[in-house]
Amino acid sequence: MSAGRPAVAAEEPAEDQATSTTDAAIAQQLSTVTVTAERRAVDQQKAPLSVSTISAEQLDQANINDVTGLNGVVPGLVVAKSGGAERVMSIRGIGSETPENTNTQPGVSLHVDGVYIFNSIAANAAFIDPAQIEVLRGPQGTMFGQGSTGGTVNVVSKQPELEYLTGQVKVGVGNYGLTKSNASINLPVGETFAVRVAGQEYRHDGYAKLTDVYGKYGYEADQADDMGGKIMALWKPSDDFDATFSAITYKGDTNAPAQKNALDPIQDPRVISSDYPGKSLIEFDLYAMTLKWNLDWATFKSISAYQKLHSNQSWDGDALTADLFWAETYSPLSYDGYNYDHIAKWQSDVKSYSQEFNLASNDDGRFQWITGAVFLKSTNKQYIVEYRDSDMVLVRPALAAGTAWDAAEVASVTYGDLEEYTRKSWAAYFQGTYALTDKLSLTAGARYNTDKYEGKADSLSGGVSNWTSGAYLQPQTLSGYKSHETTGKVSLDYQFTPSSMGYVSYTRGYKPGGLNGSSTANGNAAVIGPHFLPETVNSFEIGSKNRFLDNSLQVNASSFLYDYRNMQFLNEDPMLYGEGTSNAPRAKIYGFELESSWLATPSWRFDASFSLLHGEFDEDYYALDPASASQAQIAAGYPSWLYWVNFADAVAARAAASQNINGNTVPKIPRFQGNLSATYTTDFASGLFTAKAELLHRGSYQYRLYNNADDDKVPSYNQVNLFFSFAPAASHWDYSLTVTNLQDRDGVNSRFSDPYGSAQVTETYIAPRQYIFSVQYSF
Repeated sequence: MSAGRPAVAAEEPAEDQATSTTDAAIAQQLSTVTVTAERRAVDQQKAPLSVSTISAEQLDQANINDVTGLNGVVPGLVVAKSGGAERVMSIRGIGSETPENTNTQPGVSLHVDGVYIFNSIAANAAFIDPAQIEVLRGPQGTMFGQGSTGGTVNVVSKQPELEYLTGQVKVGVGNYGLTKSNASINLPVGETFAVRVAGQEYRHDGYAKLTDVYGKYGYEADQADDMGGKIMALWKPSDDFDATFSAITYKGDTNAPAQKNALDPIQDPRVISSDYPGKSLIEFDLYAMTLKWNLDWATFKSISAYQKLHSNQSWDGDALTADLFWAETYSPLSYDGYNYDHIAKWQSDVKSYSQEFNLASNDDGRFQWITGAVFLKSTNKQYIVEYRDSDMVLVRPALAAGTAWDAAEVASVTYGDLEEYTRKSWAAYFQGTYALTDKLSLTAGARYNTDKYEGKADSLSGGVSNWTSGAYLQPQTLSGYKSHETTGKVSLDYQFTPSSMGYVSYTRGYKPGGLNGSSTANGNAAVIGPHFLPETVNSFEIGSKNRFLDNSLQVNASSFLYDYRNMQFLNEDPMLYGEGTSNAPRAKIYGFELESSWLATPSWRFDASFSLLHGEFDEDYYALDPASASQAQIAAGYPSWLYWVNFADAVAARAAASQNINGNTVPKIPRFQGNLSATYTTDFASGLFTAKAELLHRGSYQYRLYNNADDDKVPSYNQVNLFFSFAPAASHWDYSLTVTNLQDRDGVNSRFSDPYGSAQVTETYIAPRQYIFSVQYSF
């Protein structure tokens, strides 16, 4: 979409900024975008892969504050809200189908300045002081490794500069009580040292209200209360060496997201029949150091990072009021039902270390290469407390993990889980590009990956502890798991003209297997095993990148075919409380994508992108939908509290509800998705005036591989955004107005069918119409 936007440029002194704004209005050609794809800076139009960039300017114009806002902006990218604050990124149908499972990796990796972010819950922290967002589509198994089977989102931060003292302060206000502010300063200290400091806050009232929270009528959901800061320091004592140090801190402390049950009788999507005051606390810190030496024959780089995440969430698992949930769960067989299903605590604590060394050629010869090694270590602790009962104690405090096994409160816990896992990963890679002729180049690379999991886990189901002394949850050591895989890339690219190139490529991506903790610890599963397999994708792609009309028109297109194997997904077991991760054996995914920018006149610019995608499972495999399993056992006369009366028949009833997924659509693949924007820039009243209109279309898709007609179909939506700005000439000030979702559409971001608990289906929505008026001062 943003192929013509400048990407990473040194900031100019304030005087030059003021006098050069009108010069930008008469630009005759699209500018060059530099991306750090494949671990080195290259012209986006020369990179033989599908990559989109979104500049900081575009993020601000569209009020994109987190990764969810990228929906519809990048071809093939879907960002779906999941349980709580979790976000699931998918590119071309490959992402993560294991929500709320801490033992699996994403299918789209997230990086900040080359540092791998271990948990998608921390994605909001990546959007602090960005220069641009790079979205690499397709497997990135060589340069970025495991967890990038679908692609990679790489956030490039604004870097410290040695030459100029610059800064800016921006404050915005809007409806729903919105306040949005950010500030940054670039401070040179002598000739060899510079510091860049940035901070931001983003707050607004809730977009939705809960009807039945006791003592809190109109309890707000989808509220924002986020704060973050970043400090980066550059030390460059010589032309041959520099060191960059960075620290990011982020905190979000809000009410739980709005999740509306599909059975909610209230038609207004912003009013939710719910009785539980959910909360979400996310704290994230990232510390990184990058050292770079320019040798005579190569450049050596070291990237070291430490990150920690604390997430403590609670939400209404049934997303209904007590009377509605009773009506939904009441069984005439037992004359009983449930009034609530509430997740009182879902706490995750992650500490991670990473170290990468790489060595890259730095000459202009025919052979360009890079080689490196990576080590990752992550420790993840998780504690879950869920209550489901027929009493009216709707808000219970979460039990402490050390609560005694015979405490009276344990009887009210329908599900408890305490896990701790350590993951270690090593990888080595090499990639080289050889110019066979002045126009034809061959690129080849390979990466060897090894992953090792160790951990311990214990869970409780149905309020009965397995222990007769000590705490009610006592994690036991699980058998470890190792996986090894070789990934790589081979491509040919041909430069037809100085401004047009084409490429064909084969790439292989890999996501490691892992442990099914609770089912292993308690022996609950009949079908789901203690381990799940790695998933792989073999990608075949052909593409072309072009500039026409004296560099004023850009057209990039690509077409691809995927052989996708062993997709990891959350599956239900015929045994009650036996959920876990399984592998769907094989799917085929194919599609076409196009991105274009046209500078029609010095004042008018048009941008467009779209994707046409299709994916289908093409091998027999029987999977069990949790909702179907529950319905089948109840129909056979075995609701969960009678499940043990005739265990064999209850299991058989659930197993019979399994369905063959052969021929089903791969999840999270909108058949059509795209955007179109027009930008008008002109001199007006001794200043620069900009107006932009944008139309986004996010197509419909299947949320899960079950393709359940009632639960999984996510409808399409359209969204219109407007942006206006005015920058007076020879002034440090500029003013802007952003309007998002102009038509106030209640677009469905995603559906979420809870794989645990009561298996309720909920919907989350895009933000309603929002306007923001902002004032910025730059120096």
